[in-house]
Amino acid sequence: MKKVTGLGGVFFKCDDPKGMNEWYVKNLGLPVGQYGTTFDWRHADDPSKIGSTSWCTFPQDTKYFDPSTKPFMVNYRVENLVALVDELKKENVTIIDEIAEYDYGKFVHILDPEGNVIELWEPGDESDPDNIAG
Repeated sequence: MKKVTGLGGVFFKCDDPKGMNEWYVKNLGLPVGQYGTTFDWRHADDPSKIGSTSWCTFPQDTKYFDPSTKPFMVNYRVENLVALVDELKKENVTIIDEIAEYDYGKFVHILDPEGNVIELWEPGDESDPDNIAG
């Protein structure tokens, strides 16, 4: 079974998310919106499928990364989240929450051995450009 298939996103805390976003727009040209930036791309093995990778700033007091105290969170793309979670449970990996399902995919959060929150994401239908995150 394939596990992680790619990077889904990078999220980090900062003192001034608005100012940080403005810096990235001005200096690196990122098209930052309400939910950060979404980089769209096509799958190498099936160019009809559109994938995406997200980048987003969060305020220092966000609870989204809890229970981690780290200032960042990485999101990994996976193929079969339900099967992967079953496998992770057998390995005694800490699963923080239940699988949440949205139009753009399924999500769950786990902890690595050093307490970093990892977000696992099984994208929704990537052949439909209106059905991707972002």
